Amino acid sequence: MSLSSAVRTLRDDVRAIFRNDPAARNLAEVLLYPGLHAILLHRLAHAIWARRVPFLPRYISQVSRFWTGIEIHPGATIGQGFFIDHGMGVVIGETAEIGDRVMLYQGVTLGGTGKQSGKRHPTLEDDVVIGVGASVLGAITIGQGARVGGGAVVVKDVPPHSTAVGVPARIVATRDPATGVTRRTEDLPDPEGEMLRGLHAKVLELEDRLADLEDATSTHHEGHHLTYDALPASLWRTLDDNGVHEEYNLGAGI
Repeated sequence: MSLSSAVRTLRDDVRAIFRNDPAARNLAEVLLYPGLHAILLHRLAHAIWARRVPFLPRYISQVSRFWTGIEIHPGATIGQGFFIDHGMGVVIGETAEIGDRVMLYQGVTLGGTGKQSGKRHPTLEDDVVIGVGASVLGAITIGQGARVGGGAVVVKDVPPHSTAVGVPARIVATRDPATGVTRRTEDLPDPEGEMLRGLHAKVLELEDRLADLEDATSTHHEGHHLTYDALPASLWRTLDDNGVHEEYNLGAGI
């Protein structure tokens, strides 16, 4: 890579930070970003790796991992305008291929699914965004402009301009790149919302039952005044035998 090409690539990486991170206020702060440190060290390690120099590329990779918390294999191919937001815990495998203007959040893994040789890591086309903690596994392709939600586990190809979420990930929306209109293809699960709706329905049911009980109790007290004379004859004799006639009439024990 020539000096002019390296400068142009660095400029694109810095611009990617300003474009994607609203917290980036000035160049001095941006130069402290661990994601920028990681990609600069990776580009150096990858250039040495491409020349088949032993040991040194892996050493640079390990230094970068220690310094930034981001592990990128020297063999990974990364395009221009690459941005890793925060970055701690990001892992990018040896045969991963990343296009231009790609954005990864912290905890993302671009890994393999086994110990097979050859191409075993994902390919991310241009303008892809991978959410927090997502795992993209295997020699699959994430199409141009696609989005992967946080925590998703992707083991199959994702079409361009689509959104994939879940474990395993599934396509829930597609976006028209010309108009920017997003069309939902599947409703996202909302377990908390379902629980709240169930609790609300239960409260309404209990309120109705309580109202019915209050109406029944009110009707009983208004229409049926309980007196000693209204008692069954068997209970009347039992009360007389035990000498509680007067106490009962006065309301004792009721």
